Order: sequence, then structure tokens, then C-alpha cells
Amino acid sequence: MPASNNSALALAGQLRALGDAELAELLGAREIREHGIRDFFDLADALLDPASIQQALARLDRPTLSTLAALGELGTVKRADAATTLAAKAGGTAALDAQLAAALRLALITDVGGSIAVPASVAQQFEEWEELPSLQDLRDAPAPTPLAPVSGTDTRFTDTVSAEHAFTTTTAIAELIAELQHESARELARGGIALPDSKRLASAMSVELDAVPGLVEIASRAALAALDAGRLMPTEATTAWLDQSTGARWADLAGAWLRGVPGDIRAILGSTAHATWGDRLQDYANWLYPAGGEWMRERVAAYSRDAELLGITAHQVPSTPGIALLAEGQEQASAAMTALLPPEVESVYLQHDLSIVSPGPLAPRLDGRLRTMADVEGRALASTYRVSTASLYRAMAAGETAESIREFLGGISLTGIPQPLEYLVREATARYGLVRVGDVDGGRSYVRSADDTMLRTLLVDHGIAPLGLTRAGDRLLSRFDLEVVFWTLSDARYPVAAENAKGEVVVLKRPRAARAAPVEVVNPAIGLIDRLRVGSSADPDVTGKAWLSRQLDVAIRGKLGLTVTVQLQDGSTIDYQLEPASVAGGRLRARDRKSDIERTLPLSSITAVGPAL
Repeated sequence: MPASNNSALALAGQLRALGDAELAELLGAREIREHGIRDFFDLADALLDPASIQQALARLDRPTLSTLAALGELGTVKRADAATTLAAKAGGTAALDAQLAAALRLALITDVGGSIAVPASVAQQFEEWEELPSLQDLRDAPAPTPLAPVSGTDTRFTDTVSAEHAFTTTTAIAELIAELQHESARELARGGIALPDSKRLASAMSVELDAVPGLVEIASRAALAALDAGRLMPTEATTAWLDQSTGARWADLAGAWLRGVPGDIRAILGSTAHATWGDRLQDYANWLYPAGGEWMRERVAAYSRDAELLGITAHQVPSTPGIALLAEGQEQASAAMTALLPPEVESVYLQHDLSIVSPGPLAPRLDGRLRTMADVEGRALASTYRVSTASLYRAMAAGETAESIREFLGGISLTGIPQPLEYLVREATARYGLVRVGDVDGGRSYVRSADDTMLRTLLVDHGIAPLGLTRAGDRLLSRFDLEVVFWTLSDARYPVAAENAKGEVVVLKRPRAARAAPVEVVNPAIGLIDRLRVGSSADPDVTGKAWLSRQLDVAIRGKLGLTVTVQLQDGSTIDYQLEPASVAGGRLRARDRKSDIERTLPLSSITAVGPAL
């Protein structure tokens, strides 16, 4: 008990000396909850709690654990002698400074007066935690058998499968974005995408339902999709991403994967870039992070899963682009993957049944524009699109004309423009704008049409009933604004056009991007740090007295010895080695260990309190 209290006393003083940024980092890393923490002594107690210590140790690698275990057995060590003292016991000190710095940031060691020590609670955890290897095992246990190297013969097969995975995932992400541009997806309160939206996204991407979360995570990690007011939406970054080649698109996804890999996992993956992963990768992770347990295994599995989806690995074997990514970077990986992907094409076949067949991956700039006037029916190495009256209405709503549609389709067609398609374009052009939407004062809108039958159809269409359309002479009125009414009618496949006050057709752009700037999240640690600055008083005298009182209280309860500095009447100071007994009436009663007498000292004369010498 006394040793534990002494650790808390030393740690409280160390915590008090930290800056706000260092404190915030510590609170986040140790996942400390602010409930019940009033001052630095309470924080020290929370950090020395066995469960909190175990959580922190689980995040440390084998060499750092070995250093801490050795330090725990040695007791207090002078910082200047640490390298020499720990060299033999911990099994090497090549990275000692970094290890001690990491432990200090996590408050797993104290550094007081040039001496470093492991708090008693931490040392006790090393002794009592059965899953944690002994110091000898930490120091001497060899790494698992080296991972099997990838053979040259297997490389060709691996790269073929890798390219298939990369193409499939990159294509799926493009379809995900396209679908989100059409309609966002709702996030559940407990996390994850609502089931109806998940089914819709799975259908759009041509994947199984259980594959949706992983693909959404990959897109979100690459900042291509983000939550906005509880809805998953594409971000502004998608415009530039969709304009790139498939190889460049993949490189952005793979680069985001690499940047998202935590440092500890990246160290594991980097050391195994040229070797088979799988079970041996898990074995190596278990050896390097012996206290990581299920936490580390789940993290390695999650990033291994995404590496497989992206073609960084294929059947747990790193591909040539994957090795380039881990060893050289995104640019080299992009070149390696582009060489493996099927070449993009710039011509298509227009069929008499109004379908369009691309004999290979269509160049993104052409695919993006073709999608405005045709719906994707099948997406693979050879994609299929279909033109319809509704898709042509959509293109015209986006600013296309009959002439621009004919020019574009004719420019990419290997078979000219079939007569049925030419007829459909003429018919859609003639009918487009039959329904007009405009503004009405007060944020409302109107719908008009020269065809009264069309207006009557709109009034009885249950699909657009939420618009609340009501008849007012030769127009229909809605309480919603122009854009809401326009896009609702457009999605319902009506030949609708927006118009200004002069009756001129205007092009509207559907708002589809999530906010570029994320909502600022207030760090909960800030409020706790404010409270930790010793009480609520801004008066240094009051602050100092509160700190002194808490130090003495801890020492009295733990029967700890202290070095008490007292200022004499002539202004000089003297240090006493005391064991405090009580505080009352503004005076400290304590036993002088050196003289073996009882002393009574006014608190106002005490200028400093520290650990006993």
C-alpha cells in the first residue's frame, strides 16, 4: 500500500507538470473517463488502476515490455545510467530512449529528479497478469519461423488475382459513389447503414450484402464518402477521383489504406512485405505484441481483409503492386498495378435494342458522361448501358441537348447511331420540358404544363404525393421549394424542366456532396484538463495550498516519508525528512525520521514537498 501511494504521489506531481497537449494525448491514449476525477491525485489513481494498466500494456511491443519489466525488477534507476543498467537485463538498449519516451507518454513510468521508476501497480501487473510473458521470455524468446518467401512462379498467379480484386473493388467503389450521388444512405443510431439502403448499395455494386460495410469503409477512408446529418454522401473529392484512370483510382484507395494503417500494424506488414501473410502473420503479430491478445488480432485481420479486397495481397500473398506500396510508396504501386489492369477503351457498340456495349473498361471521362444519358446494366471488364426516355430526360436536365447527345454518342460509337436510338432522342427532345417548375414567393414552387392531362396525372400520382400538390387554376402549387419539386419529378421520370421568372429553362445541379469540412468535435479531455489545474481558483496562493494539502493527505493515509522544505524567518530554507501524522489548525504534525522527534510546522512556512530521500 505505501509503495502504491508513493507511486501515486510521484505520478501526480509528474502529471501536474505536463502541458495541456501532453495531458490530452495521455488521456486519449489511456482512454481515461473523467467521472470521479477532481485533481491530479485522482487522475494518478485512475492511471494506476490495474485494468487501465493492462489496457496500456496491451498496446506495447515486446522490446518496450521487456524494458519495463527489467526496470520494474531493478526499481529506481538514474536516467543517466539507464542504458548501462538495463543493457544486460532487458536484452539490448538500441531503442531505449524511444521506449522510455513511449512509456512516459503513457504514464507507465515516473521520471522524478533524474531518476526513472516503474510504479508499483505496473510492476505488480507484470507479476500477476498470466497472459504476459516473463522478463526472460520477453527478452529471449525468438521470433516465429521466418515467413515463407513468395516464389517467382507464384508471383504471376498472385498478380493476376490481385489485378482482378483491385479492378472489382475499384469498380464497386465507383458504383457506390454513383448510387450515393443519386440518393444518400441513412446511418443507424448504433452505427452501420440501414438495411434497405445497404440492399440498394449492394445491388448497385453487384456485391453480396455482407460486403457493403467493408467497401463503405474503404471509400470513407479515402475521403470519398462521409456522413452528413446522419446520411452517407459522396464528398467533393469524388469529382477528381472519378475523372482518373482505374489505376490512379486504385492507387488513391490503396494509399488511403496504407495511411490508415496504425504504426504498430504498419511495422508488422512492412517487415513481411515480401512474404506470405495468413496465419504466420498472426503468429508474428502475437510474438511482437504478446499482450495484444484479441485486440491486436482483430486489427491485423481487419487491415489484412482490406488488403485482400484491394489486391494488395491475393490469397494472403503480397502482390507486386502491394510490395511496391509497402516498400516504395503510392506512386510506384500505381505504375505496377496499371501494368496489370486491362487497358481502357474509348469506343463502344450502340445496339438497335437501345443497349450500349463497351468491349473493355470505358475511359472514366467517357463513362462519366455516358452515365448522364444511359443507365448502367452490367459492370465488368465489358460493361453494358441502356438508353431510355427517362435517362435522356435526366441528361437534358443536366444541360445536354439533342445535338450534344448525338455528337457524343456518334463520337464514341463503332456502329454509328441506330435508327431506334435516333428516334428515341427526337421523341425525348420533343417532350422534354412538357412539365415546368418555377419559384413562388415564400419558398414555395409551382408546376405547369400545356398538357392538362399531365397535370391531372401529377395530382393522382401516389409516388409524388409527399409534394402535396394542389390545383390553382392552370397550375399546381407545392409548399416545397423549386429544387425539391424538380428533383422529385425528375426521379419519377417526368419530362420536367426548371424555369426562371422569364420562362427560360435553367439547369439545376443536384446537391450531392457531404460537407468538405468535418464537424468540429470538442475533445472531452479539455474540460477535464481545466478542472485538473488544481481546483477552480485562479489564485496561485490558493492553488499552491490545495496542492500541498493533497500531497500531505496522501502521505498521511499511506504513511509515506516526505522531504518537506521549510522557510525560516531569515529567508533561508531547510529540508526535513518527515513522516506526516496529521494536519489541523493550519499546522502539520510529523515525526522527524532523522532525529526521531515529533515536529509541528505551520503550513504557511512549508514551501515544497517531495519524495523522501
